[in-house]
Amino acid sequence: MIEIAVKYLENVTGAKPWTGNADRVCRGCVIDSRQVETDSIFVAFPGERVDGNDYASQAIEAGAACVVLTREPSRELIRQADDHECAIFTADDATEFLLRLAQGYRARMRCTVVGITGSIGKTTTKDVLCALLATRYRVHATRGNYNSLIGMPLTILAAPRNTQIMVLEMGMDSPGQIERLSRCAQPTYSIITKIGTSHIGLLGSRENIARAKAEIVCGMAPSSVNFEGHHSKLILNGEDEFTPFITSAFAKPAGVDVVLCGTSADDDVSATNIELDQNGSPVFDLMFANGAQFKTKLGITGKQAVPNALYAAAVASELGIPQFTIDEVFREAQITGHRQEVRLAANGARVIDDSYNASPESMAAGLDLLSTLPCRGARVAILGEMGELGDEAPRLHQLVGAYAASKKPGLLICVGDENARQMASAARLMGMDEDSIQVVTDCDKLIARYSHVLAPTDLVLVKGSRFVGLDRFVEEVC
Repeated sequence: MIEIAVKYLENVTGAKPWTGNADRVCRGCVIDSRQVETDSIFVAFPGERVDGNDYASQAIEAGAACVVLTREPSRELIRQADDHECAIFTADDATEFLLRLAQGYRARMRCTVVGITGSIGKTTTKDVLCALLATRYRVHATRGNYNSLIGMPLTILAAPRNTQIMVLEMGMDSPGQIERLSRCAQPTYSIITKIGTSHIGLLGSRENIARAKAEIVCGMAPSSVNFEGHHSKLILNGEDEFTPFITSAFAKPAGVDVVLCGTSADDDVSATNIELDQNGSPVFDLMFANGAQFKTKLGITGKQAVPNALYAAAVASELGIPQFTIDEVFREAQITGHRQEVRLAANGARVIDDSYNASPESMAAGLDLLSTLPCRGARVAILGEMGELGDEAPRLHQLVGAYAASKKPGLLICVGDENARQMASAARLMGMDEDSIQVVTDCDKLIARYSHVLAPTDLVLVKGSRFVGLDRFVEEVC
């Protein structure tokens, strides 16, 4: 974790000092006063319901070496800080303070950073890549949903000093955020997984989403600069319709080389002859630009995982991971829970737990897997509403409902309000039998009505955005 003397904080972050022992060394950084340990930096974030500035006194008593406020400290607080040899700083913007502090720490570590963004597949790509790199390097990576303007710098600041490679997810909900994250992290390698429809309600169009994701090149050094032993590379999907736009409008002007991954012979890393085994795991031929080729298999279920594995293989190969290791790791690959994880219900039914989040593209991938896996009983699709789709929400929910109908599940259960009804209506319009379509308003009603009716031979897909809370249904039946 970060270790920095108080006297250097002003220069690194631009924050204003009020009091403190200049030589005291700060260790670690938190934004929750309950997590303060001896010598921590506590950064107070103002909020609508909870104002972190109100907890500065508790942070001082808990042993903080420094508290960073967004308002002027009272005389009483300064006296308390002096009694405990705790520094007090103020910053106009707590988020910017974190970003600058993390950027300074990242620069001193001089490790290689891999940044990952995209509409879907970030976490799967990260998990596979970390497993590959951990066979040779000391790796530190994003945990949970720490991929925001606050979460990502906290991830950097928590990295051990001997970290060799950091793998950082970068999320966003408005233009400019990925640029700020990239300038903080300064990635050597960056991956854009896919330009989908997630956040289309916030950004208005897929082109705007592409522009926002492409901001990841802003913090990358040109490939002509030998930065920490590696040339900068942007990894893109060779078959994504926005790849030429991102390449010409962002990567080339920044002097960043592009590596293409996909299913075409023209891609630098490609997968061909993709098939699913009886457990839903993809089996395919993996080929690299140098002509090396071998058959491999993913421990992860679903064909949609293959592009994410290719991105990971591309970066791993650039960083010297041998091909036989890539094959071994692929076969044992696991990802963070609630993402197309096939689980066994208490009564023996198989549950495809994909309840972590949802977009139209990932809904389709989940339905593809449901229709592909062997099943002796009924195929049941439990689909929750999708968030952040704005004015496009009705149309996109209808498309999901129509696609679900085309897969002919024995039962379709739509969970939510108006958008759930839109899915159900579209499924009916596409010819799905009325008796095979149900709508429930929330997860509690889903649990009450359906948790005890699954048959041991059934195969059940559970997928929806996080706010629907379908993970509770999975935990109830499994």
